[in-house]
Amino acid sequence: MIITRRTLLGVAAAIACATAIPAFAAKPLTIGFSQVGAESEWRTANTASIKDAAKKAGVTLKFADAQQQQQNQVKAIRSFIAQHVDVIAFSPVVETGWETVLREAKNAKIPVILTDRAVKVTDPSLYVSFIGSDFVEEGRRAGRWLLDYDKKNGGKPLNIVELQGTTGAAPAIDRKTGFAEVIAANPKLKIIRSQTGDFTRAKGKEVMEAFLKSEGKNINVLYAHNDDMAIGAIQAIEEAGLKPGKDIIVISIDGVKGAFEAMKAGKLNVTVECNPLLGPTLIQTAQDVVAGKPVPKRIVVNEGVFPAEVAAKELPNRKY
Repeated sequence: MIITRRTLLGVAAAIACATAIPAFAAKPLTIGFSQVGAESEWRTANTASIKDAAKKAGVTLKFADAQQQQQNQVKAIRSFIAQHVDVIAFSPVVETGWETVLREAKNAKIPVILTDRAVKVTDPSLYVSFIGSDFVEEGRRAGRWLLDYDKKNGGKPLNIVELQGTTGAAPAIDRKTGFAEVIAANPKLKIIRSQTGDFTRAKGKEVMEAFLKSEGKNINVLYAHNDDMAIGAIQAIEEAGLKPGKDIIVISIDGVKGAFEAMKAGKLNVTVECNPLLGPTLIQTAQDVVAGKPVPKRIVVNEGVFPAEVAAKELPNRKY
């Protein structure tokens, strides 16, 4: 057989095509995601955003609902490790208790991305990035609004009851810290009762009923760590024969449609935004990590504060 230059070129082209095939046939990115649960409107919107972004990007998403139980998330993460997913992402139920399972993921060379909530670990390399809000700042924004409100209304002493989120959860810890930090500037503002409402509407109502029974008309302000608890508490306030938004000032965090509807009805005074639409950022970050691109250790979401007077105008623009 006579090998000509044309033959060599043909062989080279065939080899080039053959080596290029895997690039086109590469399997889609697979992400294992463990969600806290479905305890609120915010969480439902967060889940929908992640699923939608994965679908649009052609990413295979293995989704697990932890039903607000840390042990369920640990089990899900270990399952993702066993399935050899490309990236593990999760929104942790609580801050602590993750060292062992995250080290297992690192040993398996599977990068971990945190969404919405942070973890406390001795080795920061156990996760590559944390995408979410600044919860301390959200608490501060709620506190600043109350300081301004009190100043505009004569600087009266105000007794505050606080509905905390899930015990040990980053947003509950941080929103309490930020709020307390700011209102400390005014000794007339006092938190007289503080208890967890577990971020749920039903528990928010239950705890507010207990507050009202013990404190009655002594309560001037309700500060809820999320809108769902605030909406449950509003129902309890009404059932007690009081007017939410007037007899008791209601401050909450999240910025879901339900909160805007409550503000429009005059039952809630302000909501501090916490954007749940993290899906596109999560998927892009996961793709960048797998591609070997550098990603920020902390990605903070842009958010605002919405008082009742803007609710009617803003409500049609809400996507969650």
